[in-house]
Amino acid sequence: MNRYVKPPKSLLRKVGRAIADYDLIREGDRILLGVSGGKDSLSLLQILAHLQTYAPVKFDLGILTVDPEVEGFDPSSLTDYYDRLGLPWHYARQPIMEEAKERMSGDSFCAYCARMKRGIMYSTCREHGYNVLALAQHLDDLAESFLMSAFHGGQLRTMKAHYRNDAGDLRIIRPLVYVRERQTREFAIQAGLPIIPDSCPACFTMPTQREHMKQLLAEEEKQNGNLFSSLLKAMRPLMVEGGIPD
Repeated sequence: MNRYVKPPKSLLRKVGRAIADYDLIREGDRILLGVSGGKDSLSLLQILAHLQTYAPVKFDLGILTVDPEVEGFDPSSLTDYYDRLGLPWHYARQPIMEEAKERMSGDSFCAYCARMKRGIMYSTCREHGYNVLALAQHLDDLAESFLMSAFHGGQLRTMKAHYRNDAGDLRIIRPLVYVRERQTREFAIQAGLPIIPDSCPACFTMPTQREHMKQLLAEEEKQNGNLFSSLLKAMRPLMVEGGIPD
């Protein structure tokens, strides 16, 4: 395959608008992108690599893949792909599932795994001088989180587009917050990106709250074509620290 695949304009427009709305990328940023091997993170990799070629601000881009050493999931093949792209990459292995059996208390495995991966991402950023961590959650993910928080936690919350970690030394950005999941799926398939199937197989062994919300939203969208634009409008005050962007 080609070194890079130009993403469609529809994707680039939405990512560009998110970058402008939430001040996601700044001059001189060194961005570490978490790549699981799924369609979303591989699509974002192509988008950010493409933006590097013409964006008015200059930024560096590196890749991190965390291997949780879960049976049936092996992302190590991605390293050859990263070499072909010519971008610096980092690969971290940690037996997260085995550790969860001994250490997890009160969390779901997914929540525990996410927390452990985030810690690895933060430490990799610090060790290698990255000041920004990019994550590939999209608008569908934000909508599902919004409903889960309201239905099960009694709070109005969702993932933020841009924020600082608790220590204040790293910025976390989500450039796909305006992008629909079907857009990354279509792009990844058409571009022939090296998707790792079932990028979190442990989560596929049982139904989850998130999967239920995904199905609920899909059924509602059949009746309401403006569902996600309405949800985005409702979520915007929750997506940044200190209120919605001007």
